[in-house]
Order: sequence, then C-alpha cells, then structure tokens
Amino acid sequence: MSLVNLLFAMAIFLASFLLFLVEPLAAKRLLPLLGGSAAVWTTCLVFFQTTLLLGYLCAHLMATRLQQRTQVVVYTGLLAACLVQASFNLHPDLQASTEHPALSVFRLLGVLIGLPFLALSATNPLLQAWYARGLAPHRSAGVLASSERASGPYHLFALSNFGSLLALITYPWLIEPRWSLPAQTLVWLVGFSVFALACAGIAALKLRSGAALPASRLATQSPQARATAGTRALWLALAACGSVLLCAMTNHVTQNIAAIPLLWIVPLTMYLLSFVVAFSSDTWLRPVFKRVVPGLGVSVARLLLLTLTAVSLVSIGYMLADTKIDFPLKVSIPFYCATLFVSCLFCHAELHRLRPPPAQATSYYLMIAAGGALGSVFVGSVAPMIFSGNYELGWGLVLAAGLMLAVTWSRGLGWRFIWAGLVVGMMVVCYLQVHHDRKDAIVQVRNFYGTLRVTQTLEGPFTGYTRTFYHGTIIHGEQIFSEELRAAPTTYYARDSGVGLALDLCCGTRPRRVGMIGLGAGTLAAYGRKGDVFRFYDINPLVEPIARNTFSYLRESAAKIEVVPGDARLSLANEEPQRYDVLVVDAFSGDAIPVHLLTSEAIALYNRHLAPSGIMAFHVSNQFLNLVPVVKQQADYAGMQCVFITSGDDEDVGEFASDWILVTNNEDFLSQKDLSDEEGMIVPRPGLRLWTDDYNSVLPLLRWSKPPAPAPTPTPVTVQ
Repeated sequence: MSLVNLLFAMAIFLASFLLFLVEPLAAKRLLPLLGGSAAVWTTCLVFFQTTLLLGYLCAHLMATRLQQRTQVVVYTGLLAACLVQASFNLHPDLQASTEHPALSVFRLLGVLIGLPFLALSATNPLLQAWYARGLAPHRSAGVLASSERASGPYHLFALSNFGSLLALITYPWLIEPRWSLPAQTLVWLVGFSVFALACAGIAALKLRSGAALPASRLATQSPQARATAGTRALWLALAACGSVLLCAMTNHVTQNIAAIPLLWIVPLTMYLLSFVVAFSSDTWLRPVFKRVVPGLGVSVARLLLLTLTAVSLVSIGYMLADTKIDFPLKVSIPFYCATLFVSCLFCHAELHRLRPPPAQATSYYLMIAAGGALGSVFVGSVAPMIFSGNYELGWGLVLAAGLMLAVTWSRGLGWRFIWAGLVVGMMVVCYLQVHHDRKDAIVQVRNFYGTLRVTQTLEGPFTGYTRTFYHGTIIHGEQIFSEELRAAPTTYYARDSGVGLALDLCCGTRPRRVGMIGLGAGTLAAYGRKGDVFRFYDINPLVEPIARNTFSYLRESAAKIEVVPGDARLSLANEEPQRYDVLVVDAFSGDAIPVHLLTSEAIALYNRHLAPSGIMAFHVSNQFLNLVPVVKQQADYAGMQCVFITSGDDEDVGEFASDWILVTNNEDFLSQKDLSDEEGMIVPRPGLRLWTDDYNSVLPLLRWSKPPAPAPTPTPVTVQ
C-alpha cells in the first residue's frame, strides 16, 4: 500500500471511529444536566443526524464549488479550529435550561463538539472526492472506465462504516467501564490529533500535485456523471428505509421484547455491518454470483438477496401480526437482528448498485445522509406525534416492500405482481397490529417518552376487573377493582415488599412526609394516612392524567398528594430541603437505566432532602441488571447502612416478586424484628468502581444468565 493510500485509509477510518466515539461521550455529559430520560438521548440523535447532514453538505459544496487549493486551506483551517474547541472542553462548565431542554441540548452539544463533529462528518465524502480526483490523470478524456466505476473510492465507505462499527463496540465494552469522562475526553482528543495529522499529510500531498482536475470539470466531461431525479429519489428512499428499520426495530426489541440495557448496540451493529458488506462486495463477491439469471434479468447475488429480504419482511410481519407467538429471548433477539441485517443489506446493496461515478460521490453521500436523517427524525419525532403505539416498524416494512417493487419495476409484470402483493401484505400487518393493541385497552397514548397503555380485564381469582398500566412491556402499576383489594397496594409495592416495610415501620403513627421518584399508577398512595404528604416526581407529563383518571389510588388516598413534573434530580436540586421520612427511587426497571439517579452526587442530593432518621428505598428489581452492589457501594461511601429485602409472588393479592434496598442510619428502624436476619450478606462485586457523574457503566452489572425464580413466599431479609 502506498503512503497516499495509507493516509487516506487512516484518516477515513479514524474520522468514523472518532465520530461514533464522541456521540455517547458528549451525551453522557448532558444527562445530569437535563435528566436521564430517553428524550435527552433522542434529541442528541437529532443533533447528530442534523450535523452529519450539514457536514456532508459542506463537503459537497467544497468539492464542487471551490478550487483544490482553497478546499485544502478551508479544511485544514477547520481542523485547527476543532483542536482549539476540543482543548477548551476538557473540563467544561456547562449550564442547562430546563424550560427549553431541546434547545439546551443543541446549544450544549454545539459548544462541546460542534466543530469537531462537523469536520468529522465532512471528512468521509470530502476525502473520497480527493481520492477520486487523484485518479483523474489515468482517465482517458475524463470518462470513467467501467472497472474504475465499479470500485472507485467506494470501498473507503465500507472502511468508514467499519470504523463506526468498531467504535460502537469499543465504547461500552472497553472505554466506558475503565475511564472517567475527563479521561475519555483526553483519549479522544489524542485520537483527533492523530487524525488531524493524517489529514494534514493528505493536504500537503494534494497541494504538491496539481495534475488533478476539479470535480466540477470531471462532472461535466463525463456523460455518466449526472444522475437522474428518479435515481436520486431512490438514493434518498433507500437510505431512509434503512434508517427507519434500524430505529423502529431498536424501539420494538428494547420495549416489546426485552428491556435489556445496551441491547440497542446489537441492531446498530447489524445496520453498520450491512453497509460494510454492501460497499465492499466487489472485493469478496465470487464471480459466479455476478452472472445474470437467464430470463430474470438479475444477478444470482441480487436474486438471492431479494428472496432473503422478502422472507425477512414476511417473517417480521408475521411476528408483529400474531402477538401470541412467544419465543425465548435467545431465539427472538437473534431472529429480529438477523432479519434487520438482511433488510438493511438489501437497501444498502441497492445503494451500492446505483452509485454514481466517483466525481458525483459527494452529492451521492449527501442524499444518503439526508435519507438517514429523515428516517431517524420520522421514528424519533414524527411517529410519537402521529401514532398512538409503536407502529413505525410495520410502516417501515411497507416502505421496504415498496422499494423492492421500485428497484425491480423495469424487470417486467411478474416482478411487479410479486412485490405489489408484498406491499399489500405489509399493510395488512399494520392493520392487525393496531387491532391487537386496541384489544382490552382503555387508554393508549404516546409521546416523546414512549407508549403508555392501560388494559382492563376480568379474570380469576378476582371478583372485580383488573387495570394494568404498561410502558412498553414494563408494568408500572396495577389495581384490582374488587371490594377487598381496591385499596390494597399491588405488584412490587405490597405490604411485605421493601418499600411497604419502610412505609409501615418508619414513623409509628405520626404523619409522614414521603417522596417518590416515579409515579406509575400511583400505587404507593394506598399507604397514605390522614396528615401524610406524598410527593411524586415524574418526567412524563402523560402519566399523571392516567394515574388520576384511570386508577383510584391518588383520588382515594387519605394523604395529601402532590405531583411534580420533570426530571426528579433536577426538581430536587431546585427545591428547598423536603425532610422526607422515606424517599423512594423507582426508575430502574427498563432498558434505559437513568444512571444519573444512582451516582454519588445523586445520593448526596437525596440525603439533603431526608429527615435525620429518613430512609432511601431503591427498587432494584431487574431481570437483566444487578444494581444491588451499586447501591451498597453508594451507601458505604455515604456512611450509611443498607438492608436488602426480597419478596415473592402472591397471585391471590396481585403481588409481584420484588427486590428493594433500604438505605438509612435510623438504628431504631433497622433493629425492628421484621428487618432482622442472621444468615446472609449483600455480595459485593469485585472491582466495581463508585458511580459518579463522571464515571458510570452498566456493563459490569449485566446478568449473563437468568436469575433463579423467587420463592412464592417472602425470603429472609438480608441486613448489612
């Protein structure tokens, strides 16, 4: 490999690697400022996609409007400005506005990584344009040879996506568990400096060689250079379809299949891998697969991919339409990820097939970026406004089937008939999905924070109907409307649960002041007595109307009920000390763990709001994550004692198995017989680091095997 090729490969690889590395790094800095909800991360993604599109636009304008020397000067100047901005942000002092959180996300990310992200986004298409221009002296009359058009600079796009893929795997598995945010920022800055040096080397070599033609002249000289409007529309639609399938599949798997932390990495890996395979196919695809199938007018490889894509779409559609199918996670998750890979590979292979001559690469990549942005904005922002449930995956299947029809339209009536039937079939799937969601549902709403659904059923052993509150597949409360159980706390909040014992035993008969992070159905209000104050914090504005109007816990509680909207940590930080007797932290059951609620800074904030003998109750029931060692470590660091309480299922009263940790220095509370145990201890996790706002990682806490089922009756309580 020549020095020039090595520098191009290094720069493009590092640009994509650093781009995907800085995204989670910057977003983690914002979580303690704006809350750890999914809305913050979704808004970050909108910023990333928008800036990526802007970077591709800048690359396109530079490559087609500026002379080569001017391009080099502008780009190297941008890299120098990036190094200055990144250096100033090693220890940033950031302030956010909770009144306009979306604007704060854009402003803070612009201050933190605006110029570096723009430069990294522009690098891939711009350097590919320079690479293609470097081939100009070997062309005859500026016209591309067919073999050159087949490869050109597009194999560098595969290398770019490989860099993104490697960063995606590296950050949560190697970087986040080992380094704090300042250390991560320093490492990233060193990597960016190496990248800038590689780009400077390319710039120097380009300035010394003046033989290349400007891209605009190459475009006008090549009769094949200008793509039609229909081809450009296909570029946009194919890129948008892949993005929609990725985002929608991720939402579906993490919300409706398994709320496993970090599971979103797997679909994104499949998406990036499909780009790598599609754009490097010329280097590994065997010649036999390039042969055209007689009578069908397509190659063997394309026919195979079209067939696999059709099978994948039908399979996903069947799973969406027939909700009674229940495969184990070790089958369902690989199934969804494999079908996503095949579907995205179809989109990206068609993009590769429709690629233009290298002289038009920047406009081609601009359309791909625009399509990716449109897809993510549709799933992240538009779908929550127009759909009452998670239906974007079904419509993504419709779009994919429609594109199969479009790209094979010229092949004849038979192809049109097949894919038109597939489009109709996917539309039927969308109808069946909506029909299923409406079954037993009395409320179903959706906003930026997800889909909320309340079902009403009449099943034994209860004499009254049961209402269940879902966020995705996670139950956030349940009430049994029978004479004897209407006012009883159910699910994870029964009398023998950790929070039940904390509320019943903390204060004797005197009035209590209780704070609760997470409202749900308002089940804990069932513990309210006359004179008590129960204050709930919840970030989702749709939860309170459901809790008040669909369930009766809040309406019928004897306590004074207060509900504070917004992120709990931000709300507590802005309040005077509340002197809570019990502060309940119940926000860790889903896949997106709000880690900012379990850092040492958060515990210090909770302590400020506790009464001297107050109790913090952490709900740590999670099938896939063991948070017990984290809470124990935080209790030790704060100089407090903790009690681990686990309780089992009791179907007769609607009780679910639950795990709670109570943190307190109240010796009278700890000495009560209901909390005594002489057998066990909370098992510490070797090598676990204290969580802070600058360091936290859920990877060491993942359960790699399913924990044993709890006993049907309460198990002994563990005290330490």
